[in-house]
Amino acid sequence: MQARMKQNQLSPEAIEALMNKQEVGHLATQNIDGFPYVVPVHFVFTGSEIYIHGLNCGQKLANIQANAKVCFEVEEMDRLIMDEKACDVNTKYQSVIAFGHAAMIEKTPEKISALDKVVAKYTPQLAGQEYPENMLKATGIIKITIESITGKYFG
Repeated sequence: MQARMKQNQLSPEAIEALMNKQEVGHLATQNIDGFPYVVPVHFVFTGSEIYIHGLNCGQKLANIQANAKVCFEVEEMDRLIMDEKACDVNTKYQSVIAFGHAAMIEKTPEKISALDKVVAKYTPQLAGQEYPENMLKATGIIKITIESITGKYFG
């Protein structure tokens, strides 16, 4: 690790704040042909898990079924730090990277609990409403159990 990055580690509190503030994260999985597959997703962070909701089918789910190891990333770019030389321009930012194992949630109570967290984050005005049974069946919830998480900043 670069010396600068060792000095610019986000605290656990700053990691939690950034994860809770950001609306879009990037989920990285591996295709069966070995290529990485990165997709932007809405998510909820609980401290030890990340929940992602979406359709109950698709490339990311097929990848997770074949290989549960995933990487998840969020970032916030504040601004460019300008200099007189193009090579000396830098960025004020924060970022978080988490590694873990992903699995689909199958049990309805756990699925509803995860959806409640998603609704609370993105559409709190709709909290407390019941989910139609057909929507519950069509909705996929990915649970990432975090193995390691780090954050860094600059500027």
